[in-house]
Amino acid sequence: MTIGIVGCGNLGFSLLNGIRKKDENVRIIGSKRTVTDLQALNLPNTQFTPSNKELIEQADIVIIALKPYNVLSFLEEFKSDFNASKHTIVSVAAGITISEMASVLGENFDIYRAMPNTAAAVSESMTAISVKSDQLNRKAEVVRLFESLGEAIIIDEALMESATILGACGIAYVLRFIRAMIQGGIEVGFDAKTATKIVSQTVKGAAELLIQNGTHPEEEIDKVTTPKGCTIVGLNEMEHSGFSSALIKGIVTSYEKIEKK
Repeated sequence: MTIGIVGCGNLGFSLLNGIRKKDENVRIIGSKRTVTDLQALNLPNTQFTPSNKELIEQADIVIIALKPYNVLSFLEEFKSDFNASKHTIVSVAAGITISEMASVLGENFDIYRAMPNTAAAVSESMTAISVKSDQLNRKAEVVRLFESLGEAIIIDEALMESATILGACGIAYVLRFIRAMIQGGIEVGFDAKTATKIVSQTVKGAAELLIQNGTHPEEEIDKVTTPKGCTIVGLNEMEHSGFSSALIKGIVTSYEKIEKK
């Protein structure tokens, strides 16, 4: 099966790179207006083309990694090149619904929405997937494709905007938190490089505790907050300054923004 990725920009190339790291044998064709820099990478079983028509002709699963405002116009332009008995369409564009895409291509197409994040480039993405029709029986294949980039789950499409905020925008929220921890580390005596190494591994370790132990965050917090200790006074100071409240408000504000589009 050939995977086509329309739009090998930041997200599209992250997807391609993640898939390629997991499996050098799967055939991938990617499109971009200028492909010279991508062709120079000389990736195995990977072809780049400036022609979306050529990509559609060769691909079985077509991943659309365009900006949201370009998705429907792309489908309109190339709808005669798509074949419902051959192509599975997967959009990774935020805010474009399956119904909107079906209104252009037709209800007989298998159309998926998937929302990975940029950690796909290091095979650690969290991808939410929605689908209404799977006539070609490729749901398992699509899920497996995104599992090669990290973790993947099937969700109701009504929750896709929420998944976008929590999983995709969430990368930026976590990185901003990490940056603040590094700045704090510098203030208490570390150089930037050492602080970055300590904080990055600490955040990775904290996530693994929850993933591997299946515990609630507060349960793990309780293990390091001793009476009258330095951890609890730091946590309380953060909460007095609105740490949790600010993060929740940020998530809700981002959600309200995406809902208004």
